[in-house]
Amino acid sequence: MKRYIWAAPGDVNAFFGLMLDNIADLVLLVGLLKGAYDFDATFALRYMVPGTAVGVLVGDLLFTWQAFRLARRTGRSDITAMPLGLDTPSTFGLVFFVLGPAFLAAKQSGLDPEAAARHAWHIGMATIVTSGVFKLACAAGTGWIRRILPRAGLLGSLAAIALVLISFLPLLELLHVPVVGFLSLAVILTTLVARLKLPGRIPGALGALLVGGIVYYCMRAAGAIAPEASPINPADALLPTEWLEAFRFEWVQSFGESLRYLPVVIPFALATIVGGIDCTESAAAAGDEYHTPTIIAIEGFATVVAGLCGAVLQTTPYIGHPAYKAMGGRAAYTLATALFVGSAGLLGYFAYFYAVIPKAAIFPIMIFIGLEITAQSFLATPRKHYPAVVLACIPAMASLLIIFVDQLLATLGTTLEQLAGRNLLLAQNLQTIRMLSSGFIVTSLLWASALASLIDRRLKRAACYFAVAAVCAFFGIIHSPLPGSPLALPWRLPAELPAFASGQSPYYMAGSYAAVALLWLAWDAIARPKEESECS
Repeated sequence: MKRYIWAAPGDVNAFFGLMLDNIADLVLLVGLLKGAYDFDATFALRYMVPGTAVGVLVGDLLFTWQAFRLARRTGRSDITAMPLGLDTPSTFGLVFFVLGPAFLAAKQSGLDPEAAARHAWHIGMATIVTSGVFKLACAAGTGWIRRILPRAGLLGSLAAIALVLISFLPLLELLHVPVVGFLSLAVILTTLVARLKLPGRIPGALGALLVGGIVYYCMRAAGAIAPEASPINPADALLPTEWLEAFRFEWVQSFGESLRYLPVVIPFALATIVGGIDCTESAAAAGDEYHTPTIIAIEGFATVVAGLCGAVLQTTPYIGHPAYKAMGGRAAYTLATALFVGSAGLLGYFAYFYAVIPKAAIFPIMIFIGLEITAQSFLATPRKHYPAVVLACIPAMASLLIIFVDQLLATLGTTLEQLAGRNLLLAQNLQTIRMLSSGFIVTSLLWASALASLIDRRLKRAACYFAVAAVCAFFGIIHSPLPGSPLALPWRLPAELPAFASGQSPYYMAGSYAAVALLWLAWDAIARPKEESECS
């Protein structure tokens, strides 16, 4: 049996690639909360980031151990560890559709900003623990999940998030400082998409950060751009202990309220399960055959542990195992990532990265991730199902619009009811956008799955998906007509919705889906005997 060479020169490049992906997600978490909701960045650094980093620490340590086990079982010396990190799609989803709304709702209820931040933290912890438990429960049933849901549905909703949120929103930040942003993006696209190497074999992500950072600070020194006002003093975030409040378990009281966010949380958890399955298959194609249920179980375990420690983001296996193997990575890169990201969060020195790294230099990594996820979604989907993947993007577009609509309405100090008195048509359009964006991940999943079934001429299965959509719409899991998209029994909603939303009650929306499901069932009953007679 060959001795396992667990550390190799290729681990250096692999480490920088995996580590910077995770650091970028942490920067994204704090930056989006601060920029979109005026959330206290120091609170996020001292309460949320440490536990979130624990998820990476635990997950990558366990994946490193799995690499040693596989090497011992196979007798091979070239095993590459599965990469694990923070899930980028759910970073956007949890910030914009869980943490941010929970923070705003708490402030509107009369809590001061710090108490509202703590409330949002508790909600985030509860959702992450729920997500991890869900993934653990699904670990043994990974094959059934893949059979029941078509790839166009699973990957279509993921592509929608990647294209509409992950690629677009960082692009806005990049264009705030276009010289820096475009140079960093050019390095990312040249190295990671076109696969041209930088001199000295510098990793593309690190090269983009170095080029963008150097140009940014040179321009700032020359007075060409105004320095970004840092929302924190990095020293204030060192050696955080506040995250240990998680072990008082006061957040358990927020479980009931966190249930309203399940239409966001569970689809993201499901997406990481499917992503984990795909990652395991891609690793097998590259020569490293890991046990799929074990990989999913480790992912779920790391998410639960992180949630118990105060995390607000979930972990997931990364799709790039073949790329890390091609770099020559073994197990040292996941071990180094675990120790670096874990210590950065637990010791607090991540705050210096957040304060020093220009967002325009690091956010191009997010754009690449969005492009890569979208491209992989199409590549892994049968060509005839492409329309279903595209259809899945439409509800995500509504969610993108509603982010800015809600910010604009809050800034103007007005509501849709007040707006309707001045421009009824505009209020109706904005209400429709809000209704479509409510539970958009579930909507994308069901729409794409139904269309893929139709393309395969499986009308009964398409009808089943729309029957599920009818139930979801009836209880507000999707298409909730109220601000905040609450889950509710329809008979407990206001007796009459505002005029601009009167045609979008749960009864109408559920009835619409049910009518289409019945149409398809009838169509199938008529068409099937005809097809059978033609075949005979």
